Amino acid sequence: MAATSWNFMVTPTKPSLSWKLSFLSPLTTVNVTRRQNRTAKRFVVFATVFLDPKPTVLVAEKLGEAGLELLKTFANVDCSYNLDHEELCTKISLCDALIVRSGTKVTREVFERSGGRLKVVGRAGVGIDNVDLSAATEHGCLVVNAPTANTIAAAEHGIALLTAMARNIAQADASIKSGKWQRSKYVGVSLVGKTLAVMGFGKVGSEVARRAKGLGMHVIAHDPYAPADRARAIGVDLVSFEEAISTADFISLHMPLTPATSKMFNDDSFSQMKKGVRIVNVARGGVIDEEALVRALDSGTVAQAALDVFTEEPPSKDSKLVLHENVTVTPHLGASTTEAQEGVAIEVAEAVVGALKGQLAATAVNAPMLPAEILSELAPFVTLSEKLGRLAVQLVAGGRGVQSVKVTYASARGPDDLDTRLLRAMITKGLIEPISSVFINLVNADFSAKQRGLRITEERILLDGSPENPLEFIQVQIANVESKFSIAMSDSGEIKVEGRVKDGKPHLTMVGSFGVDVSMEGSLILCRQVDQPGMVGSVGSILGEENVNVSFMSVGRIAPRKQAVMTIGVDEEPSKEALRRIREIPAVEEIVFLKL
Repeated sequence: MAATSWNFMVTPTKPSLSWKLSFLSPLTTVNVTRRQNRTAKRFVVFATVFLDPKPTVLVAEKLGEAGLELLKTFANVDCSYNLDHEELCTKISLCDALIVRSGTKVTREVFERSGGRLKVVGRAGVGIDNVDLSAATEHGCLVVNAPTANTIAAAEHGIALLTAMARNIAQADASIKSGKWQRSKYVGVSLVGKTLAVMGFGKVGSEVARRAKGLGMHVIAHDPYAPADRARAIGVDLVSFEEAISTADFISLHMPLTPATSKMFNDDSFSQMKKGVRIVNVARGGVIDEEALVRALDSGTVAQAALDVFTEEPPSKDSKLVLHENVTVTPHLGASTTEAQEGVAIEVAEAVVGALKGQLAATAVNAPMLPAEILSELAPFVTLSEKLGRLAVQLVAGGRGVQSVKVTYASARGPDDLDTRLLRAMITKGLIEPISSVFINLVNADFSAKQRGLRITEERILLDGSPENPLEFIQVQIANVESKFSIAMSDSGEIKVEGRVKDGKPHLTMVGSFGVDVSMEGSLILCRQVDQPGMVGSVGSILGEENVNVSFMSVGRIAPRKQAVMTIGVDEEPSKEALRRIREIPAVEEIVFLKL
């Protein structure tokens, strides 16, 4: 545990000798002693602040015990539930991570008030409409969710509402408990042979479809992003929005709340539906115009609705929609099973801890999302990508800034089998961070590039051979700039560097038109020289005299006794004097030091 001490001169306002300082931060412990100054009416406070290396995670809404225990193995956990917005903003500057459910609004102000400390927001659930993703991205804060743990629970609840609505379960239960026996009033409808339109064919929607098929229903679906083959695999036809709502007997909603889906089900939508349609919503309340739904219920266009979510939660006590006799309601119980709650808690806790450790998150919402197995396969190429970007930008000489970058991926895999979004983000990070005072991560890399007018284009070279290895090499070219190291310029006039992964490690394999083969670890010295005996020894001696440890040396040349490029890996940054001495070796034509 590290300790830092300060001496404060303070004037006492009370004669008491007992002083205690308290801080909001759970990271801070203060021990205070007082020494009276006899000649002046003031005293010195010696305060020692012990800095706990553990990060702090603020859990703002109830989380399952299994998730809390997992968090506590890695971080200090502050469980502060039911915070108002100002209380959250006050606390957030002391926290490295924040975990919420659907009830806490994580606004732009929260990210601004964090002062850059907040690194990850975990949403214990699927929807992230309560988190300002744009602000999170701008502030370099990763947002992760728990998209799989509550899938089955939400699908089961959707089916429960569907069947309860069709057979008037809630109304009949309330009636009999009030002392009535109204069998004829609560005659329901059968599900067999009826058409169910699943609006949103993601994880939950597809699980609802499977269960509805088991009930003997004909299932169609609308989702502009769902692959048709996945739908066909479970016997579901993908259709247009208009066809789905106009032919369905039942409609089940499973889309996220976005500007495009807000109040998607409105007067116009209801007017296109079959008279007597029945609607289930276990997605987001805002996708339905609730006043329009009341009008559709009153007119009989919509026979019944079963709702687990609302535009405002909880809804007002006098809500016409909630009190409508043909509406069945539950208080956002979609994920509320014992198994789902524990599963969500573990899933979001694992994602948050992984993110705080600097690991790539498969459930990232505002960063390139890839399956875990793909992330593992690409991991060494992620490192290579950042280092190539970092090396290339350091070769740029003064004058015009970097505006145009071309990235080339060479692979035996087809475009559909190689997702380069993460690699592009890391190249962008490498390009921007060495020339920017802003910390760049894969969350805000694309935003930062756009903000700086940096245009990155991608090209793929399809190679013959086995697709077992995801990439053969990655090449980065910067156009319309001058270079500090002239040999780094390609024949077509761009700074060009190329790298490969060898034995799991990133290697630099080309600078300009010169082939090299060096590990991209530590830092590099590039030296253009005339190829002649004794050069390796001369340069090595100078670095040794300056106490700079050399990890490797490699020489690439056009032909014997012609121009060559020496690449030197070093563990420490050489002094300007050392670089000057190397530069003054007669055979050396130019030299550049690059931090990786």
